[in-house]
Amino acid sequence: MSLGLVVVEVCTRNSIAALPLEDLEDEFPEVAVMRTDCLTMCNMCRAVPYVMVGNKRVHAKTQDQCLELAKEAIAEEIKAFWEA
Repeated sequence: MSLGLVVVEVCTRNSIAALPLEDLEDEFPEVAVMRTDCLTMCNMCRAVPYVMVGNKRVHAKTQDQCLELAKEAIAEEIKAFWEA
């Protein structure tokens, strides 16, 4: 069970939802991945892979690039939490 200090949200209709994003919970115990039917960003969802890390939108041209950027954003969120 993850701590959920950092929430990663993904729309199930976005292309990045095809990746095993729950693996982020194994890599970062502080993360909780939430898959939802809609994040109300339909135009963006159709255009590029994206996830929400905390309240930040993370997007890229490819699923793999987006996942890497999401990992960086997660690491920043965790660091900021423990430094606060």
